[in-house]
Amino acid sequence: MTQVRLDAAGINKLKALDDALLLLQRFNGLVEQYALALKREQPASVYVQNVRRQLPTLAENLRSHFGSISDIAIAVNLAASRGASEVMRLRVLREGVAQIRQAMDIAIIQTKAKHAIEETDQGAAQSGES
Repeated sequence: MTQVRLDAAGINKLKALDDALLLLQRFNGLVEQYALALKREQPASVYVQNVRRQLPTLAENLRSHFGSISDIAIAVNLAASRGASEVMRLRVLREGVAQIRQAMDIAIIQTKAKHAIEETDQGAAQSGES
């Protein structure tokens, strides 16, 4: 029976992705609070400011290992700062969250596949020989 472990680089990359997933969850919560504020016709500028503060942090955490995901986060931040209507801004933010999450899921799968180290159990190898 084989066990799959990750090498040191893979562990570091997965740690960076786990931290980024936590930031993405916080970012998604802010986007949904923004959506509720728009629906209730409450002031929403506070949420936009918080969203625009979170995205550069997310991008910076991913820049060292995952530059393409970092670029997506920066593009979403840029699109959120454009002078569109609030509904369009919300749509861009929701689509951005989905793009970043999808890219992170793909990066997790690829990192596990690329940095896998297979080890065989000694007991299973010995019993298979006899």
